[in-house]
Amino acid sequence: MNQGQTVLAQLLRFLSHDEFRRCVERYDGNRGVRRMSCWDQFLAMAFAQLTYRESLRDIEVCLGAQGRKLYHAGFRGAVKRSTLADANEQRDWRIYADLAQSLIAIARPLYADTDLGLDLDATIYALDATTIDLCLALFPWAHFRRAKGAVKLHTLLDLQGPIPVFIHVSHGKMHDVGVLDLLTIEPGAYVIMDRGYLDFARLYQLHQSLAFFVIRAKGNLQYRRRYSHPIDPTTGVRSDQTIVLTGPKTATLYPDPLRRVSYYAADIDKRFVFLTNNFVIPAPTVAALYRCRWQVELFFKWIKQHLRIKRFYGTSPNSVKTQVWIAVAVYVLVAIMKKRLGLPHSLYTILQVLSLTLFEKTPISCVFSRIHDSPSTEALCNQLTLFEN
Repeated sequence: MNQGQTVLAQLLRFLSHDEFRRCVERYDGNRGVRRMSCWDQFLAMAFAQLTYRESLRDIEVCLGAQGRKLYHAGFRGAVKRSTLADANEQRDWRIYADLAQSLIAIARPLYADTDLGLDLDATIYALDATTIDLCLALFPWAHFRRAKGAVKLHTLLDLQGPIPVFIHVSHGKMHDVGVLDLLTIEPGAYVIMDRGYLDFARLYQLHQSLAFFVIRAKGNLQYRRRYSHPIDPTTGVRSDQTIVLTGPKTATLYPDPLRRVSYYAADIDKRFVFLTNNFVIPAPTVAALYRCRWQVELFFKWIKQHLRIKRFYGTSPNSVKTQVWIAVAVYVLVAIMKKRLGLPHSLYTILQVLSLTLFEKTPISCVFSRIHDSPSTEALCNQLTLFEN
């Protein structure tokens, strides 16, 4: 890296300017723009994400304090609060959604060799949603409850990154299971879900598309056992059965056999029941697959705590979606940098260091050469609740 470049400029070298320009031209993003281009908007919002800015005024003041360093970081003009607010309000959010998707396409092959310890030659996804509370008076479009607003972030996470491959931003009333209608899962892939996604009509569609699923069963499941498979109780598996559904509706919605695995997690003294349409993998692997779902919970916690989506800089749907997609783009961009530079540090550590060094003119490799990760209590806290709702 050129020692004369700021850390922010070096980070942005992992982003294709040609691809960014194509995203902007696709939605005519710079039409009629006189002061702040889409690139300056992206830089300002990326700076806000990386340095944890709380408001538009916060962004304006902090960038203004950098003076002449802004040009060397890539900015082509001063960032004013009102101009940035107008850009977030008016520029099509799909510019940054497409940019994030292009970065995801780059990041996924970089993490394809990540070993999850499952001995499965297949892509493994975790599907979940998180709710971000909003003030209904300021966000009247984000209906959730009578006196409360919210948006939902529906995310399909490739666990080998973990890299988000699908994100849908909706109002708070959209049911989690509805996002299954928007997904296209490739044959042979696994989708890991909690019982909030237990909809047998949609699960049967996954089954017919030749994808596999692992999902927690509800306690009132009506079924008939066809066959019990041998088990090893020392693995925590308590039963491994082939079943058919017998409920008046479920038997019609999912007419094929299912596999029911009962598992006892000794570390938290709790029993779980899983349903899957895969009859080949060992029963302990079914439980291990579900255990991997904690990574999507950790992703939600990480992105809420370390990227600015708990507080939004605008109140319109376009502003909210712009901020969410730029947050995702920043997350993936840092993941790409981590892999291409061979940094051994966690994404959490990298983000913490970047928040303090963006305008330093030091090679990124030197910035991280003296940094050592300490054990992450955050990850440990999440692992203690791997099987919680």
